[in-house]
Amino acid sequence: MKLINQYICSVKIPSKHIENAVDQIASLPGIGRRTALRLVLQLLNRSQEEIEDFSGAFITMKENVKKCTSCGNVSDIEVCSICSNPNRDESIVCVVEDIRDILAIEATESYKGVYHVLGGIISPMDGVGPSDLNIEQLIERVGTGTISEVIFALSATMEGDTTNFYIYKKLREFNIEVSTLSRGVAVGSELQYADEITLSRSLLNRQPFEV
Repeated sequence: MKLINQYICSVKIPSKHIENAVDQIASLPGIGRRTALRLVLQLLNRSQEEIEDFSGAFITMKENVKKCTSCGNVSDIEVCSICSNPNRDESIVCVVEDIRDILAIEATESYKGVYHVLGGIISPMDGVGPSDLNIEQLIERVGTGTISEVIFALSATMEGDTTNFYIYKKLREFNIEVSTLSRGVAVGSELQYADEITLSRSLLNRQPFEV
């Protein structure tokens, strides 16, 4: 298998157009050139109409998907379906890294509050600082006086804990409850990969955030 991968990486593809397509697919995270070539060749065998539908879906997505003006979630409209749902408790805000964490939590069907998407976590090694995240927007939301609890639901990693601590210091001036997921989510694991039962119990058994 290793020799096959080396062969594919070293042999020049006899079409600059296929080569360019492979480069684009391989630029996606987790996709190597061998997989990219296999996908490109499969697409090459599709009809012109199928290819136009395929590429058009991504163009339409890029042109029409917005960020919710309230929480930062992805949405087709200005305010996402969660924030606009009258049955959600707007006084409880769950802070997450990105949309994948919202999907994971929503799959548990045990959380009835709303969210705030940071768009990442503080990671000096990756050049991501507090100013690169939607932290100030969260502080502004809390400052309106309508929030009673903020739940930290970031990954149980050093970067996640650093981000929690930074936000906690920003929230100390407000008279609100600050909690975090119980450690049913294993230390060092990504939130999005936690199973639904573990994640649900971590939410229900959340604990006061302590430094």
